[in-house]
Formats: sequence, C-alpha cells, structure tokens
Amino acid sequence: MNQSDYLTGLLLAILAATGFACKAIFVKLAYRYGVDGTTLVTIRLLLVLPLIATMRLLRKSPATALSWHDRGMIILLGLLGYYLSSLLDFLGLETVSASIERLILCLYPTLTVLLSAWLMKTSISRRMWSAMALTYCGMVLVLTPDFAGARLDLLGIFFVVASTVTYAFYLTWSPAVIRRIGAMRFAELGLTISALAMFVHYLLTRPVETLLHQPLPVWGYGMIMALVATVLPIYALAAAMARIGAGKTALIGSVGPILTIFLSIGILDEHLSPVQWAGVCVVLTGIWLVGQRKT
Repeated sequence: MNQSDYLTGLLLAILAATGFACKAIFVKLAYRYGVDGTTLVTIRLLLVLPLIATMRLLRKSPATALSWHDRGMIILLGLLGYYLSSLLDFLGLETVSASIERLILCLYPTLTVLLSAWLMKTSISRRMWSAMALTYCGMVLVLTPDFAGARLDLLGIFFVVASTVTYAFYLTWSPAVIRRIGAMRFAELGLTISALAMFVHYLLTRPVETLLHQPLPVWGYGMIMALVATVLPIYALAAAMARIGAGKTALIGSVGPILTIFLSIGILDEHLSPVQWAGVCVVLTGIWLVGQRKT
C-alpha cells in the first residue's frame, strides 16, 4: 500500500466517523416531534433505497455475477451491520441511559481489532495497543461524569453489548468481501439488505399507518440522516476498510463520540467539564497515533 492510499483511507475513515456522529444530533431533533426510535430507523433506511439507486445510476458500472459465498456474506453482513446492530441498540436504549449506552458502544473498535487478529490472523502492533489504551482511557474520562449517575439494567446492557458485538463482527468480516466485490457495490447491497430487513420487521411489529402519519419534519430529518449519516459515511467506511483494514478504521471511528460532543455543544447547547475536555484530548491523541506509519 502506498502512502497516498493510506492517507486516503484515513481521511475516508474520519469522514465516515463524522457522518455517523451527526446521526445522534438529527435523532434528537427528530424526537422533538414525538416519533419513536423504531419508526425513525425505518424511515431512515427506507429513504436510503432511492439514494442508493441514484448513486448506482450515476456510476453506471457493469456488475459481475456474485458467487454464492459472497451473496451469503452480503446478506449476513447486511443483517448484522445496520439492521440487527441498530435494532439491538434501540432496544437497549429503552432501559439503559444514553451515557451507559455510549460507553458500551465505545468498545466496538477494540473488539474489531481483537476479532481481526483472531479470525483474520492479523497482527496487532505495539502502536495499535497503545492507541487502543489511549482511546479508551480518553473515552472513560469523557463519559465518566454521566456514567456516575446512570441507572443499570442488565437486560438493557445485554442488548447494547449485543449491538456492539454484532457491529464488531460486521467490521471484521467486511474487508474480505469488499476486496472481492468492491467498496461501492458492497455498501449498496449491504444497505439494501438492511433497509428491507428493517421494513419487514416494522410491518411485523407495527401498523404501517404509524409510519405514514409522521409529521413532515420527521421525514425531513430522516432524509438528512439517510444521506449525511448513512449513505455517504457507509460508502466512506467501506472504502476506508478496503485501504487500511477493519482495525484501524474502527479505531479512527472512536473519534465519532467526540465529534458528537462538539456538535451537541453547537446545536443542542450541551457543555463539557474540564475532565471531559481532557478526555477529548486523550482520544484525539490515540487517533493521531493510529494515523502514524512506520517508515
């Protein structure tokens, strides 16, 4: 891998983290109109489908036939990545505070690195170990003030941990498929599977009238999330994993909660304590360490 591809991968991973970080802000804004989480996720993923179709038309690239193995992996990863992981996360949030949920979800980069080392036989360098340690020490500093007053619920914690594990498996298994079929095609097919699965889930659990009768601003925020916080970052994520691997992509994704904090300060008028700002600096140091290459 040349230096240009490596830097491009880092930038794409940061772009993906930024897009995903915006999602929490748009969710909070949409919740002001009384929409529930499952309905909002369904709207978001349904609006993803026409965006994917448009991007495929713009690219006009011929597609080769997929092997049965790749078809199976795409279905599996589509169900794991943005259907099951999201659904479990929302189930957990019904009983677990947001601070506990964020702290647990911050484990996914570490899980991805460890799963990659175990399943894909990749090595973990000393620098990566140091980056992981710094990143999660920083996360603890950022989230501890909220964590201290949180209420624990074992079932809710189980759901959030399960969400974290499923997403880590998604990130671990994706690069091999991406290398075979391409980042763009993988993102399109995986998102399509996720959207269809979420819609079927919605039809089985809720009346479709609830979906159709949502106020216009909810659909507006759903469209923004579909484009800015779903399609674009998922394309960027897939392309980043193809260039720098799942482990480094996941670790760089740790900057997402920090970006969410900055956005919350600017948009939702939230504030940080000095300890939390120290944690932000530690996390950014860990991200910087990931970006350094041995020469």
